[in-house]
Parts: sequence; structure tokens; C-alpha cells
Amino acid sequence: MIELSPLVSTTTGFLVLFVGKRLNREFKALQNYSIPEPVSGGLLVAVLLTLLHVVGGPELSFNLDSRDFLLVYFFTTVGMNARFSDLLRGGPALFILLGITIGYMTLQNVIGVTMAGLMGLHPATGLLVGTVSLIGGHGTTIAWAPSFVDTFQIESAMEIGIAAATFGLVLASASGGPIAQFLIRRFQIPCPSSTVEDKNQRGQANDEQDPLPGRRQIDMTSFLAALLAINICIITGTLLNGGIAALGLKLPLFVPCLLVGILYSNLLPAERSERAVFHWPRQSPSLDLIGELSLGIFLAMSLMSLQLWTLVGLALPLLVILLTQFIVALAVNLLLVFRLMGRTYDAAVICAGFGGIALGSTPTAMANMTAVTQQYGASTRAFLIVPLVSAFFLDLVNAFLIPGFIGQL
Repeated sequence: MIELSPLVSTTTGFLVLFVGKRLNREFKALQNYSIPEPVSGGLLVAVLLTLLHVVGGPELSFNLDSRDFLLVYFFTTVGMNARFSDLLRGGPALFILLGITIGYMTLQNVIGVTMAGLMGLHPATGLLVGTVSLIGGHGTTIAWAPSFVDTFQIESAMEIGIAAATFGLVLASASGGPIAQFLIRRFQIPCPSSTVEDKNQRGQANDEQDPLPGRRQIDMTSFLAALLAINICIITGTLLNGGIAALGLKLPLFVPCLLVGILYSNLLPAERSERAVFHWPRQSPSLDLIGELSLGIFLAMSLMSLQLWTLVGLALPLLVILLTQFIVALAVNLLLVFRLMGRTYDAAVICAGFGGIALGSTPTAMANMTAVTQQYGASTRAFLIVPLVSAFFLDLVNAFLIPGFIGQL
């Protein structure tokens, strides 16, 4: 076995991320299915290392100490970007969709645990094929996998979760648009015409989501302020996590850091003095860049180190569980989400987004809705509600739902 140092392992993560960027540029299918660049590059490296293992070649061992801190950085930026004021703009539909999604998340875990038991697997394996990997995605999977190894001795927890997250991402990307098209045609829903006016409306909607339209720039001061604020949140979150652990509740470090980021960014005063050098970043481009970079390298390092050969015996049971999850997600979307959202064009676009977050991620949901609105016209309501539910609430709900299920197994 060849053991790589932390520096070499981290540098390899950078290279893998560049490989993923090139793959996504060359193969349009990866773009069409919204496969993240670190997933493309990381899985390619994992497959190559698996082939090397099969033919009896040397096995590489990566030191991933720096990877875990990158995850904390990412989730802290997620919390710092959340705004309570945005909730008021969503109206009742926001909370209806949130209620449906939370109920579905619980159902998704119940299905995973039940199906795993029926197929002779440890029930915790089913939880890995629930909200840990599907709604949670690759980041949440990698964050929680060590807990499944320590608590349930599921040594292939990381590989199981990543396989489920990747499969779910593909299903979510491929089904969101067709769901909306089916609803529009089946119920003959009138749609905005795709005229220049509608395209302008979509552009205005995007500007509304951009807190600093026309002023998004990165300089040394804003970047330094973002780093300082993130570190303040992580230090506070670490202290909070110690207090939580003293009460007997074990949470990954990113959970209290996420909560602290939300609280600081919403409770600190927004007034800015011209004489002050440091300003608390509020949805700044520097904060977005740090979050995107942290997640990208984190995913690349995690995926490149997968031992895919450990999944051979679990391939069929995992496929059965994932297909069951897909059928249930489709039923919830068509029978509940569309009806409770009002059976309108906006509801159809929201269904495309829900198809993305139910099995994939927030970027998948946005890509699904964008594809629909480019064909049928703008839906400002959908682009307001779905990102609020998926980006603001789901990580927070999942952070408490997962340990709740773990405690019952």
C-alpha cells in the first residue's frame, strides 16, 4: 500500500476537480444531467483505482484530515447565507411545500430502513439510502458515513451512500423536466409564452435572488472578511458542540456551525459604518466562492478515495431500494405537491424542482426548473419557493432527523 501525505492528498483533490471540469466540458451528458464536476472527476479516479485493485496493482491510501474541515467550512457558509426575511416573501405556499417535504423526508427514511430489513441488510444501511444520500446528497453522505462505521460497523457506509447519492442525482436530473411536461400537457395548463418579455422576467427574477445585483465583486478586503466571519462561526460552533456533547447528544461539527452561521447573519445589525474595516458578510460573492471551493475540493477528495469493490455484493439490494424510493417520490410529487401547490403552471414548475430535491440536490432542482421555464415561460414563484425550502431548511431538518433515526436503530 502506498500512503500519500496530507499535502499530496489535498493536491490530488485539486487535480481531480480539474479533471471533472474537463470531463463535464467534453461530455454533454454530464452537463445535461447536472452531474457535479467533483463527482465526475472523483468517480473516474475511483473506477481507475478499482481496476488497479482488481488486477493486483498497488493500492493508494489518501490522508483525508484536511477534507473534514472543508466540509465544516461549506456548511458554515450555507448558514451564513440564510435570511429570515426571505421567508416572508414565500407566503403560505412556502410552508405548505416545507411541510410536504419534511413529511416526505421522514417517509424516505422509513422506506429505506424497512426495505433494508426485508432484504436482509442492516436497517442502518437503508438509512444510508434515505435522506442521508438522496435529499442530503454527497456532502451529507460523506459527513455522516463515519458515524455509521463507528456505530453500526458498516465498513462500506461511504461507498453505499455515495453510490446512492450519485444514482439519485441522475434520476432526479432525468425526471424533473418530464414530470412538469406531463402535468402541463395532461391538465392542459396555460403557460406564459416564451417571448422576450418572459425572458426579461426571468432575468429580473434572477436579479431579485441576487442580493447584490450589479455589484458582485471580490477583493482582498471582502475575501478576508468572509474568512474571518467563517472562522468566528466555526469557533463558536465548536464551543456549542462541546456543550451539546456534554448533554449526551452527538452531532457532527458542521451542524452547530450551520446554526451559528444562521444566527449571526440574521441577528447582527445590518448597519455599516464607513469608518469600519470589517463588515459582517451578507450573501457576499466572497462567501459564495469560499463555499463553492470548499465543497468542490471536499467532494473530489472523498470520491477519489472510494473503494468501489466493496459494493459488489450489495448492488442488487441497493438498486431495488433506490427504485422504490424513486417510485414513492414520483407519487408524492404528482399526487400531493402538484395538487397542494394549486394545480397551476407554477405548481408544475415547482414539481420539477421537487423532483430535483427529493432525490438529488438544490442545484439539480434549479436546473430542472430552468429547463422547464426556458421552454414554457417564467415562474418567479417557483424560483422563490423551491430554493428557500431546499437551501434554507433541508440541511437543518436533516441534521436532526438523521440522528433521531440512528437513535432508534
